[in-house]
Amino acid sequence: MSTEQPRITHIFISRQRDEPMIALEEAEVIADWGLAGHRKSRPGSKRQIYLVDETTLASVDLQPGDLTENFTVRGMDVNALREGQRLRIGTALLEITGPCTVCAHLELSRPGLKEALSGRRGVLARALESGTVRVGDEVQVV
Repeated sequence: MSTEQPRITHIFISRQRDEPMIALEEAEVIADWGLAGHRKSRPGSKRQIYLVDETTLASVDLQPGDLTENFTVRGMDVNALREGQRLRIGTALLEITGPCTVCAHLELSRPGLKEALSGRRGVLARALESGTVRVGDEVQVV
């Protein structure tokens, strides 16, 4: 059994709709906002940050960033996280707000993808405490 801690392997933001995700080595998380510079960040939103795990991506032959996630995680099934659970990543604190639902947009990118990801498209979170998240940071359920 592996004792390796779950870690962030990729960080992405998008500045504008329909533009490619921008890979970062670190991102600033802003409390009740989301990621600095990310187009979907806004106060009060339950969709401030989107997390997906590498195992899910690999199971459907996708690469990190293909689902427009903000954080790609290795070593944790993020789909098992439940609403209200909190994650310490780097110096930031996040709260899971629920699963990311599959949408018709997935079918536009690849037929059958919506069904293949049903119930395991990752989770959404809101930023409770500001901080910095870097590629390689541990993901801790607190």
